Amino acid sequence: MGEMNRRQALRAGGLFTAFVAAGLLPAGWARAAWNKAAFEGKSIQEALGALGATAPGDSDAVQIIASDIAENGAVVPVQIVSRVPGTTQIVLFVEKNPNVLAGVFDVGPDIVADVTTRIKMMQTSNVVAVVKADGKFLAATKEIKVTLGGCGG
Repeated sequence: MGEMNRRQALRAGGLFTAFVAAGLLPAGWARAAWNKAAFEGKSIQEALGALGATAPGDSDAVQIIASDIAENGAVVPVQIVSRVPGTTQIVLFVEKNPNVLAGVFDVGPDIVADVTTRIKMMQTSNVVAVVKADGKFLAATKEIKVTLGGCGG
């Protein structure tokens, strides 16, 4: 089938929204990936609990690639790489943000467990990546210093 380009993805998303709005698809399908309790968590432990995760152990097989210093906390590029076989999910936290959960990425069997995104950081903080693989949770932590606030700072 080939890769979907941006225009096709937008068209498919618009059709999906139209079907939900018209009542042709259940609204629950649109909310299936949203874990409100996890995203409203005020601590990493609280968010992990809402995701059904146990306390993660540290692992060298999980890597956070980011600058040590972020010039602008409003846009901080972060890459998470998992070399753990059987990785099914990558979760990203910013410890000192008002809502600590920054993103949840589901990884399929044919997808390389390598995620790049941009996050907001309110202040200098630990960034924690938690990987789920074969029912186990593994983590990596990196401190990123912020020189200009991103969450209203």
